[in-house]
Amino acid sequence: MYALTSALRSLSLASPTVTARVPTLLPAAQILSNALQQPSALVLPSHRPVHTSGDLNAKFVSWKSCTKYTVKPMKMRKSGGRDHTGRIRVHGIGGGHKRNYRMIDFLRFRPEKETKPEPFEEKVVVVRYDPCRQVWDVRSADIALVAGGSRKRWIIATENMKAGDTILNSNHIGRMAVAAQEGNAHPLGALPVGTLINNVESEPGRGAQYIRAAGTCGVLLRKVNGTAIIQLPSKRQMQVLETCIATVGRVSNVDHNQRVIGKAGRNRWLGKRPNSGLWQRKGGWAGRKIRPLPPMKSYVKTPSVAAAQS
Repeated sequence: MYALTSALRSLSLASPTVTARVPTLLPAAQILSNALQQPSALVLPSHRPVHTSGDLNAKFVSWKSCTKYTVKPMKMRKSGGRDHTGRIRVHGIGGGHKRNYRMIDFLRFRPEKETKPEPFEEKVVVVRYDPCRQVWDVRSADIALVAGGSRKRWIIATENMKAGDTILNSNHIGRMAVAAQEGNAHPLGALPVGTLINNVESEPGRGAQYIRAAGTCGVLLRKVNGTAIIQLPSKRQMQVLETCIATVGRVSNVDHNQRVIGKAGRNRWLGKRPNSGLWQRKGGWAGRKIRPLPPMKSYVKTPSVAAAQS
């Protein structure tokens, strides 16, 4: 009886035998073919992710991409000192009021009919401030809307220019110097020596590139062999061809450098972001140096030495 009980207890407590399944190994060629046929769920990025607060794929038409001239104001998107990747490239820029961009025509002598370019007159419609004349922008002068023929355009206004004035644009150089009136545009060869000028071209037909800031003016010093030597506001002299167009007078907004900011909040209105207040030692490396003025810059193509000797 005891032997029968022990046999039944051992039979009930014994665990069932489990047969482990041996995994089958696949050849390397079959594994490679399966990996190529089945798309992987993990897709690695092809480029480094960019962390930015702006939408890089926004459908925004920039004023820089506008090819046709227009007098209508165009919207500007603030960059905050960041480039197309979203990283800060220029510090101290951020915020400010919304501004609209107006295209300025720096080529004063632009006749409507290219076949017979003759002097033409335009009438000043309105003189107003330029919203882009802020701390970080190049333009600081007032702008004027002029109309002539069948078109309108924005130009840089002179000091005493007002609505209703009539201005002249000419490319004619006569035997006698013309009577220079403020706001008119003439070649340098047609103006008398000593005339105050602004918006000067470096090459004929290229458009004004010099003396465009608010309240600045240059002086026509002398004329030498088909060229004109002018003095820039920095007292530096420059030599250009006498066919380059210049505007008579002084640039508007003369008191631009006399304005008082008054508080830090106004700098934020202008789009200027404060920098760190950490004190830094002045080593004297940066800043103005006492040195002689550079030589006169000439835009006239002089013959080479080999051509002169031959």
